Amino acid sequence: MALLSIFSKGKAQNLSSIHHLNFTSIEGEIISLSTFEGKYILFVNVASECGFTPQYVDLETLSKQYKDQLVVIGLPCDQFGGQEPGSSEEIQSFCKQNYGVTFPLSEKIEVKGKQQHEIYKWLTDKSKNGRSSSSVKWNFQKYIVDPEGKFVNYYYSITKPLNEKITNNFN
Repeated sequence: MALLSIFSKGKAQNLSSIHHLNFTSIEGEIISLSTFEGKYILFVNVASECGFTPQYVDLETLSKQYKDQLVVIGLPCDQFGGQEPGSSEEIQSFCKQNYGVTFPLSEKIEVKGKQQHEIYKWLTDKSKNGRSSSSVKWNFQKYIVDPEGKFVNYYYSITKPLNEKITNNFN
């Protein structure tokens, strides 16, 4: 099966895998998604002052329960109701103190609009992920990619992290 590719800045990019992208951790380190090859990745745009913020508990449970198969990545975002106003240090402290979060967090990013992070450009655009276009509607929307970095599905905020729609991917 031939892989689709595009040429961008002189480099061929695999449309079917997200593993060629990076993010900056909340500690300021550049993390390549290729680090997570062989595992599912659950991307979640998170916020500290949202009605869905208690989902951090289930995200942490999911992360620990499926640690051999899954990496949860929380991507703080302040685009929905100004519900993530803190600095990186404040966000990290809040997550650890209130929810015991140990899974990776990114620096604060934008998940839509002109400054949309490259990961979300890939996750929300069928021409990049090869499967589905979507828009991020609110905090705690979830996107899953498989161990090869291919898009699987997305779930709105009301779908809890331990819902069968999500966990069935890892069973």
